[in-house]
Amino acid sequence: MQNLSDYVSSFRDGENIYYLNKAGRERVNAKKIMKKTTQARHYIMRNSIFIAYGSPSTWKNEIKLGFKEIKNASIICDALFTQGKTYHIVEVDHTQKMTKNRSKIEKYRKLIEYGFFEKAPKFIWITTTELRRKQILELSEGLEVQVFTVKDFH
Repeated sequence: MQNLSDYVSSFRDGENIYYLNKAGRERVNAKKIMKKTTQARHYIMRNSIFIAYGSPSTWKNEIKLGFKEIKNASIICDALFTQGKTYHIVEVDHTQKMTKNRSKIEKYRKLIEYGFFEKAPKFIWITTTELRRKQILELSEGLEVQVFTVKDFH
């Protein structure tokens, strides 16, 4: 990476995060400007799931799900992909409060109850600690859910 220092900038967030600087973008004709962001860890955690599931071609980030007509029956998931007719909903639990996770799970239950999904979705969470994994599993009782921690991918 040191050989690329004229073209990349970096910052540290548990590990080194590299991105193209102005010279690097010009070199590869990239139009999108990426800079240091507080969301970096969130994106890395989400990308770990993307890679672990084989980089699904149907993968989409930040998708709004729900009904306009029904109050409190919509949610933005961190990512969504399909395998067959089954939706896989990805949620990243990095710095949010557990009450927010509880609220998200309740909204997903409401969407299932109202028939938003043709077939019950599978939920994939990634979180930071074993305690948080246990709490998410308890909140998700009755749903098809898999909860990973960041350590599962290192």
